[in-house]
Amino acid sequence: MTQPGAASARTLASIRQLVGHTPLLEVHYRLDGQDRRAYAKYESMNMTGSVKDRMACHILAEAYANDMLRPDDMIVEASSGNTGIAFAALGAALGHPVRIYMPDWMSRERVQLIGSFGAEIVQVSSAEGGFVGSVQLAERFAREHPGVFLPRQFENQANVRAHANTTGPEILLQLEAFGRRPAGFVAGVGTGGTVMGVGRALRSVFPKVRVHPLEPANSPTLRTGHKVGKHRIQGISDEFVPPVVDLDWLDPVVDVWDGDAILMAQKLARDLGLAVGISGGANLVGAIMLNEELGANAGAVITVFADSNKKYLTTDLCREEPVENHYWTPRVELLGFRAVR
Repeated sequence: MTQPGAASARTLASIRQLVGHTPLLEVHYRLDGQDRRAYAKYESMNMTGSVKDRMACHILAEAYANDMLRPDDMIVEASSGNTGIAFAALGAALGHPVRIYMPDWMSRERVQLIGSFGAEIVQVSSAEGGFVGSVQLAERFAREHPGVFLPRQFENQANVRAHANTTGPEILLQLEAFGRRPAGFVAGVGTGGTVMGVGRALRSVFPKVRVHPLEPANSPTLRTGHKVGKHRIQGISDEFVPPVVDLDWLDPVVDVWDGDAILMAQKLARDLGLAVGISGGANLVGAIMLNEELGANAGAVITVFADSNKKYLTTDLCREEPVENHYWTPRVELLGFRAVR
């Protein structure tokens, strides 16, 4: 069995100290005059600033242990941003070259961050297949070159285990500190690892917990099984249903309009000083929707603020967003938050 060298093993142990154990926020809000609470993991406090650090760290640790990743192997992955950033940083720390295939419409900040860690970036146009094409090109590169490790985040069950072993148990302990029991969990589906892994952990203790995947109402990939329409919530709904997602095990899909997600992310920053990305805005809207469906006395509804607003400075998150009558955000007044680590 191949293990990382002594220096790399120490580095991996240190990386683990920088990943996870993020705060759980209790967000106080008022909807149509009624005071409510929702809960969100503040994942921008991970090593590179996103929830994807958990998955990347866990996949690499398992790959070393299972003799799938060897010293000097190249890490090659398709990513819409945060996963690419995570593998680029971890690869640099552990001494692995990294190559990331990425659709060419992702934010400029994502591309710059990946490059800042020394990774090679291959941008893929819509004509070349977009996200599906990125996955195919990564697979082809691995077939044609020796010494390549493919994390395969969309089908690798280590992705789910990362959240079943860390994010979910953290949520359970932190809810105890708030004196709450979980009633539901909702999260946008990029790879699906977060919703599947956290859901598994929560249901192992509370079997009746609702677990809902979330996707853009503009582009209902989970509902249709393929890409439909366009949306602006980078990091979720990447043109196909990821293999790790078991829709039969999950509760019904929650749909959030991308404009509503942008407005909520803007409101979180402006009213509470909480820097979240567009998916974080979507997830809070989804949690508010689920709260209303379950009722005020059902228990805690939890979600994830996957990253910060810093990767979206050149996107519509930092522009004026028109309000539509069917949006939830205009009905919400954000009152404050408490945090437990």
